[in-house]
Amino acid sequence: MANSVNTNVGALVALSSLRGINSELDKTSKRVQTGFRVADASDDAAVFAVAQGIRGNIKAYASVQSSLAAGEGLGQVTAAALTGVSNLFGDLKAKFANLADGSLTSEQRTVYSNDAKQLVSQITNYITQATYNGKNLLNGGTGGTSVTFVADVSGTTLTLSTGTSLSSSTTAILTSAITAYTSAGLYGSAIAHISVFEGILNSMSAEIAAQSRSISLQKGFVDDLVDATKKGLGALVDADVASESATLQSLQVRQQLNIQALSIANQQPNTLLSLFR
Repeated sequence: MANSVNTNVGALVALSSLRGINSELDKTSKRVQTGFRVADASDDAAVFAVAQGIRGNIKAYASVQSSLAAGEGLGQVTAAALTGVSNLFGDLKAKFANLADGSLTSEQRTVYSNDAKQLVSQITNYITQATYNGKNLLNGGTGGTSVTFVADVSGTTLTLSTGTSLSSSTTAILTSAITAYTSAGLYGSAIAHISVFEGILNSMSAEIAAQSRSISLQKGFVDDLVDATKKGLGALVDADVASESATLQSLQVRQQLNIQALSIANQQPNTLLSLFR
């Protein structure tokens, strides 16, 4: 190869190699800094487009999770209220049994009757306070007796429903039963009267339990689905930071070597000057 002061072939080769290394160094540094193998469309347009679609699905699933969590909360509050009402109803039946004692004086009967009315009042309080996020399934005047929740990104819904308002049944059935229960001999008819309310209460409890279980199961499935989707997204776009860090160090060494090679190549024309000394 002829020596030339116009064209430094060695320097051009070293410079070309340095450009390639610098380009790889920029890509690797970006992966280490962002943690992504594909951080934007310039890295891989096709993969980035797929990843963006998956990210959109994850955001949609987040809304579904929020809706199901609301359903789970309302179901738990409603179930807790129904359990409390059921416990008080057991106490109320005990009071009715006390009133069946024919040896009671009128004063004693009044005491038991007032106790029973207080239990009904507390039952009403439980029903009124069974509110979650502005919804009360037991009190038809607050949010209705049915609420739907989004179950998946396709728009499928799940419903919590009691079918009827428990508060009106409480007032109408229990209060009238106590008022009509004026003597021990009316025990049978009084119990039969409040058994109507007991049937409504048990039916509601079973319905809410089954519906809440469905919502909880769906929420667990969606949670698992989101986790799996995130794992798939990570496999698609995440960088192996440990491997990229090792590559970065290697490229930095190669960069330094190429800089030295370029420096040596640039010094070669100076050897021609010795011919003129």
